[in-house]
Amino acid sequence: MTEKVYVTGIGLLAPNGVGLERYWEAALEGRTGIGTLTRFDVSGYPIRLAGQIDDFDAAGHLPSRLLPQTDASTRFALVAADWALADAKIEQGAFADYEMGVVTSNASGGFEFTHREFKKLWSQGPGSVSVYESFAWFYAVNTGQISIRHQLRGPSSALVAEQAGGLDALGHARRTVLRGTPMVVTGGVDSALDPWGWVAQISSGRLSPATDPHRAYLPFDADACGYVPGEGGALLVLESAGAARSRAAQHVYGEIAGYATTFDPPAGSSRPPGLRRAAELALADAGLAPAEIDVVFADASGVRELDRAEAAAISGLFGPGAVPVTAPKALTGRLYSGGGPVDVAGALLSIRDGVIPPSGGTTDVPGEYGIDLVRGAPRPCRVRSALVLARGKWGFNSAIVVRAVPAEPAPPSVNTSPSRS
Repeated sequence: MTEKVYVTGIGLLAPNGVGLERYWEAALEGRTGIGTLTRFDVSGYPIRLAGQIDDFDAAGHLPSRLLPQTDASTRFALVAADWALADAKIEQGAFADYEMGVVTSNASGGFEFTHREFKKLWSQGPGSVSVYESFAWFYAVNTGQISIRHQLRGPSSALVAEQAGGLDALGHARRTVLRGTPMVVTGGVDSALDPWGWVAQISSGRLSPATDPHRAYLPFDADACGYVPGEGGALLVLESAGAARSRAAQHVYGEIAGYATTFDPPAGSSRPPGLRRAAELALADAGLAPAEIDVVFADASGVRELDRAEAAAISGLFGPGAVPVTAPKALTGRLYSGGGPVDVAGALLSIRDGVIPPSGGTTDVPGEYGIDLVRGAPRPCRVRSALVLARGKWGFNSAIVVRAVPAEPAPPSVNTSPSRS
């Protein structure tokens, strides 16, 4: 691959910060967005904490006609796309309609919309609606709505791979750019904080039963007892390097340099999980050695056996304690398809600002894990390349490598002083 794919715009909404810079400020300060879920009465549920976005008014960002047709997940996605394109400063006419695509991922956002519509249609009589048809329709809604809103008529796709899906969307979008589409809006956003979605998440058996927001989601901690679910995500504008140069893009966050995805072997297999292999393949795709990675943004499930497996993959690939590892998602909850893109945004900001955000409330990392987890405070560090990992339920593994883009060389100076003969 000779062409490079750059990130030129980011739109982000997270429980601890709505907007890219507000999120980043919260991440560096260690400010959590986790608290008691207030979207409905959870007093009768065994799990009550969530990463909920409170300071967001969809009516202030979207036309009123869209509100009855959408739920929280789609509204977040539409606004994130608006912000990403505005951040990239792509002016009308910069690309033809068919030169702009959309690739998004959504894992659980259909619950709220489907629950609402199901109740409406069920009132017309049993059998008048298929839940599965409703979900299948919803997974394409975010991509379609974004495409219609911004007239992005190029190649488009919708992916579903739970927590790994957001990175898969970025990887597919990168491939779309390399195949000739100059610009793609991509990423993932999720929200399932309605009664139906809440019960479905509880049924996984992986949610933390803790009641203290600061001690509920503790990735890689000896006291880890599960994760806290959240809502939100990020959408990014990807452009070919040539397109970014030709329109004189005002800023470039970094390059999507490598991507890979793998699938775990079946339960009971003697083969190892596929996460390390995904990381190795992504590094190879980027043309980088493990020693060239400056930070790993971990999947960080908060489930002990899964944390142990991820720690083994990281320490096995890089060496014990050889690379800083961070999990800022401990401050937002796991955002499903939105989690990976938020981590990619964080990795790009680490490159920009030379600092690694800390990992929430984790304090006691077992020595056997062999990882250098950044905790307590941000760590100043020159970050040139970062690895972002994500695992989805049922065996999905994805990895993305981002790296800094070297500054364009200054044009040669021209000597305009009179010559001497």
